[in-house]
Amino acid sequence: MNKGNVKALLPIGVFLVFYLGLGFLFEYGLKIPMGFYSIPIVVIFLIALFVACCQNRALPLDEKLVLMGRGVGDKNIIIMVLIFLTAGLFVGVVGRSSADSVAYFLLSIIPPQFAVAVLFVVSCFVSLAMGTSVGTITLITPIALSVAGASGFSPAMCVAAVLGGGMFGDNLSFISDTTIAACNGQGCPMKDKFRVNFAIALPAALVTLGLLLICSAGQAGVQAVTEDYSLIQIIPYLLVLVGGILGFNVFLVLVVGIVSGSFIMLATGATAPTALLSSMGSGAAGMYETAMVAILVSAMGALIQAYGGFDALLYGVKKIFRGKKGGQLGMGLLVGAMDIATANNTVAIVMANPIAKEMARDYGIAPRKAASLLDTFSCVFQGVLPYGAQMLVALSAATELGFSLTAFQIIPFLFYPFLLLVSSLLFIFVFPERKVDRL
Repeated sequence: MNKGNVKALLPIGVFLVFYLGLGFLFEYGLKIPMGFYSIPIVVIFLIALFVACCQNRALPLDEKLVLMGRGVGDKNIIIMVLIFLTAGLFVGVVGRSSADSVAYFLLSIIPPQFAVAVLFVVSCFVSLAMGTSVGTITLITPIALSVAGASGFSPAMCVAAVLGGGMFGDNLSFISDTTIAACNGQGCPMKDKFRVNFAIALPAALVTLGLLLICSAGQAGVQAVTEDYSLIQIIPYLLVLVGGILGFNVFLVLVVGIVSGSFIMLATGATAPTALLSSMGSGAAGMYETAMVAILVSAMGALIQAYGGFDALLYGVKKIFRGKKGGQLGMGLLVGAMDIATANNTVAIVMANPIAKEMARDYGIAPRKAASLLDTFSCVFQGVLPYGAQMLVALSAATELGFSLTAFQIIPFLFYPFLLLVSSLLFIFVFPERKVDRL
């Protein structure tokens, strides 16, 4: 077995030291709100890439540039970037009013005593449709706190229901950047990853729903939350969701969503004709950083691989995790460790992708299973991080609305991420893999 070159992993270490060090300094030392997300991650990756270029002086700079070009020019990287931008266009077109319509429609037809469970279901659907947990949490958390204020339900439980639902869609949505990154990184169709992933996520979601119903049972004096909504604005989301599940080409599905969304938003007056292109541009711009990270990581990864860094990492993993099941757990913990370090599940997947692909080949793990594991474990860790964007956005919304909440009040009610971990481990160690792979 090739022991590789541990020194080749130095750029990853440099990135983690800078990102974590500055993150903790900004967040806890300087008390900057959302401190971790004030750090220009692209700049940190450029520093790490510069370190990689300075290594292995026996290799000329021109040859290093050729290696980086090959890494960036990989078909999967190009597809990933294009899908990121197209998904951004879709989100920019449909806007937030469509997501609000989904939420208020469901809250209007369900008895108010089930409002916490409805918040979870609403968040699941909205995040599936929008492909973003942070966007979902931004939209639904104020609604959740309105429910808590009107009904007497625990604000921490209401917010936790939204966080859990947001991670459900983040994990499964066809336009989620985590799904795009995992599927293209492992070279598998999205519908195949969805089928494996859905089998893992659904039991966790159903048990979460049951626990929320139990926790909110017997609440007296509950009042309904009513707001105006437009059912027609839900149609683009449904088209994208159904098209993705049926296995249509992701670009075709997104184009259908963009065209139908544009028509509906213009016809209903939700968007002015002069503002439509601007909204598209804003949506695409929201994906620029993620796309640039994918490009920089692929360039850095190409150098690390050429220097023997991935071989060294695989050698270490194989000494600890043996057999196919051990390899799957090792892959999950690898992306989990990356997520703890970066507090960004998309970046964690992009960083883990090339290593995970080597692991999948060596351990005989199907690409769809590898993609599912990367996405699932990254969402498990991201869903409970006290300093993750999802938690910080929810806490910020609560503070603005006059609620005093801390991450550690919310974490005990985060049933879904913890149950998703349990479900993932069951599908690795207990259930026969052949049954999962037939889904």
